[in-house]
Amino acid sequence: MVDWVGLVIPFAYLGLLIGSLATFSSLYRKRKAGMLLLANQNANPLGTLHASTQTKWQIAKSTSLEPWFGPHTARDIYLSLLHIEPGPGQEKAPAVPDSILKAALLQRAKADIHRVLAIRNAKQALSTLLQRGSVGDDLWQRFLRAEKEIEAELRDVVEEANALATNWGNTIFQSANEMVNNEALRQKVAEIQAQGKADREWWDQERATIQSNFMKELDENSGAGAPKPNATTGVEKGGSDEDAVLVEGGGPAASGSAANNSSKGGTSKKRKGKK
Repeated sequence: MVDWVGLVIPFAYLGLLIGSLATFSSLYRKRKAGMLLLANQNANPLGTLHASTQTKWQIAKSTSLEPWFGPHTARDIYLSLLHIEPGPGQEKAPAVPDSILKAALLQRAKADIHRVLAIRNAKQALSTLLQRGSVGDDLWQRFLRAEKEIEAELRDVVEEANALATNWGNTIFQSANEMVNNEALRQKVAEIQAQGKADREWWDQERATIQSNFMKELDENSGAGAPKPNATTGVEKGGSDEDAVLVEGGGPAASGSAANNSSKGGTSKKRKGKK
C-alpha cells in the first residue's frame, strides 16, 4: 500500500518553501524600488519624478491607493461658490461677492498649510522606516502621491489668488500662516485656562481638607490637656487642709513669741525705773 502520509509531508514542505521564497522575493523587489524612489526624491526634492523612473506596477498601484488625506472641504466650498449654479426659474446664477470668495480662498489656503506641515513632519520618519523595512512600499507610494497633490494644490491657490486680486498670490500663504498661528495660540491659551480652573478647584478642595484636619487636631489636643473636675476639687481640698494644719501648728509658737516679747518689755520698763 502507498504511504500517503509520508508523501504529503514532503510536498507540504516544498510548498511552504516555495511560498516563503516567493514572498521574500516580492518584498525585496518592492523595498528596492522604494529605496530607488527615495534616492531620486532626495536628489530632486522640489521636482516631480518622471514616469520613466517608475515601473508599470507602481503606476497602476499609485492610482488605486487610498488617499493620504481626507476630503478637502475648504476647497470644495470655494469651488462651489465659484461655480454656483442658477436656481430654478433663474437665467443666471447670483453673483457671489469678491469678499466671500477671498474669505473662502483664505480658508482653503489655511487648510493647505495644515497639510503641508503634516507632510513635512511625516516625511523624515517615514523615509527612515522605509529604509529599515518597517513599512511597505504601498505607504510610501501614498505619501508621494499626497506630496504631488499638495504641490498642485498650492499652485492652484496662488493662481486663484492672483485672479481675485493683483499679486495677492505672493502674500496669501503668509496671511494664512498668521491665521494658523493665531488659532494655535488661542487653543493653547484655552487649554491653560481650563487647566488653571481645574487646578483651582483641586486646591480649594485640598485646602478645605487640610483646614478640617487641622481643626480636628486642635480639638483633640485641647480635649486631652484640660484637667478633670474631680481631680481639681480633690487637690483644692487637700491644699486647704494643709493650710489649716499649718495655722494650728503655728499657734503655740506665736503665743511663746508673744510672751517673750512681753517679758522683754517688762524688763525694759524695770530698767527705766531703776535709772
